Order: sequence, then structure tokens, then C-alpha cells
Amino acid sequence: MTLTGLYVPLVTPFDHTGAVALTALEALAHQVLEAGASGVVALGTTAEPSSLSAMEQHAVVDVIARVCAERSAQLLVGANTVEELRALHGRPEVTAALSLVPPFLRPGEAGVVAYFAALAAASPVPLVVYHVPYRTGQHLSPDALVRLAALDGVVGVKYAAGGIDAAVVTLLAEPPSGFAVLGGDDVVISPLLALGAQGGILASAHFDTARFVELIDAWRAGDAVRARALGHRLAVMSSAMFAEPNPTVVKAVLHAQGRIPTPGVRLPLLPASSDSARSASRRAGADREEFLHSRG
Repeated sequence: MTLTGLYVPLVTPFDHTGAVALTALEALAHQVLEAGASGVVALGTTAEPSSLSAMEQHAVVDVIARVCAERSAQLLVGANTVEELRALHGRPEVTAALSLVPPFLRPGEAGVVAYFAALAAASPVPLVVYHVPYRTGQHLSPDALVRLAALDGVVGVKYAAGGIDAAVVTLLAEPPSGFAVLGGDDVVISPLLALGAQGGILASAHFDTARFVELIDAWRAGDAVRARALGHRLAVMSSAMFAEPNPTVVKAVLHAQGRIPTPGVRLPLLPASSDSARSASRRAGADREEFLHSRG
């Protein structure tokens, strides 16, 4: 199994009663896959999974799995415990689980490697390590990343260190065979792709999905001139989407575009401010017009 290209971590839309809007979720999945995404992520951080009941989580995965089966697309599912991973048994649509480096405890690198070895041994699907140290408090060295890559059942990493750091530069200088590095920091996805990352898991790719696909393809084809121009424009748009805690601005813009019924989020998140929503909506609209103009 090879993980390459663009994966969109879908929001969980809510209707006017506060319930999960499954029809809107299904439409979002179809939209980004139609635009060229390799796959989608269900129950990632962008989906507010901790605010969803077990029944809601099950329904979300059901809907997205059905879309991925129809479109022969890859599906990653956020799952961070043995119980959550075992719940993926019997779901052939699931390509891999996206599993977070243990947060808060800061168990050390040896503890992280042992933890993922145990998760992988119990999991019915391969694992993608979600490395986001500014949220978890646990940094990983290049050696620790290589040790994770060597584990049976671990097939990649969502790398979201808050920028381009020495660890990922070293890792991509001698990339482990069969191990995908997928960028998770939208604003710096272009330089990470330039270094050799295989793709990205990008929340801002709810918008201009086809252009993010084009960015990845351009770097893979060695078209640096095209890739740099795309990367700069998309970074500006991505920055606007993350002006407030994710996915509040993304949801506000999706609602403004008529793609989800409300911009609602659940506590502890609060809705995005009107200023952030307007700015991001303008940026998304401007990028779309630039893209259409470039295509003639």
C-alpha cells in the first residue's frame, strides 16, 4: 500500500438542531474526491471527534466509507486506542488509521516507539503516525522517526511540527522504504513537498482542492516554477483558514459557500469571528478566480 497525494480531513457538519448533517458530509466527500484528492480522513482533528458520541462517530465513518467505496478512494480514520482500532475490523474501505503520538504524558521517544508497536500489533489496519508536537508536547528525533518507520504495520507519518524542522529534513534526505511522509501543516506544505514529502493531509484543501492536487503533482514532476507559484498562493489562503482554531474558520467559509447547513462547532470550540470568516472567504474566492483565469 502506498500513500501519496492529497488527503482531505473532513469537517463534521452540524445542522440547525446541532445534529450531524450526514447528507452535507457525504456531499463534501464527493466534492473533494471529484476534484482529485487521493482520499479523505474521517474523525481527524478537523472533524471534532472528541465532541461526537460513539453513535455519531460510527455514522460519520459509515457515510464516508460508502463514498470512498463508490469512488475507489483511500480512507484514513482517526483512531488512537486499541479499542478504536479494533472497531475498524470488518471495514474493508479503511486504508489506514491516523493515530496520534500520545499527548500530554510526554513518554519519551522509546515510549512512543513501544506504544506504536503495541498499537500496530493490535490493529486490523496499517497505521499513520500523527506527529504534532506543539499539541502533544512530545518531540521526535530523526532516529525515532526511522524507528517508527521500521515497525511492522506503520506505513507513514502525518508530519505537523509547526514548520520545516531538522528532523523532517534528515528523514527526507534518506527516506525509509515504504514509509510515506504526509505534510500536516498547510501553510508550509509546498516546501515540504519540495524536500520530497509524498503528499499532505490538509484541512484547507476543502477549498481549491484541485489546486492542492496540482501543487503535489507539480513538485513530483519537478516543475518547480509552477509549484512555487501555486504554493505561495495556497499558503496565503491556508493562513487565512487557520486564523482561529481549526476547523472554525473552515466551517464558516464552507457555510458561506452553501456547502454545509451551519458554521456550528461544539464546545470547547467557539464559532469563528465574522472578521476571520470574511477574510478567509475573500481569500478562497480570490484563489478560485485566479485558478479559473489561469486555466483560460
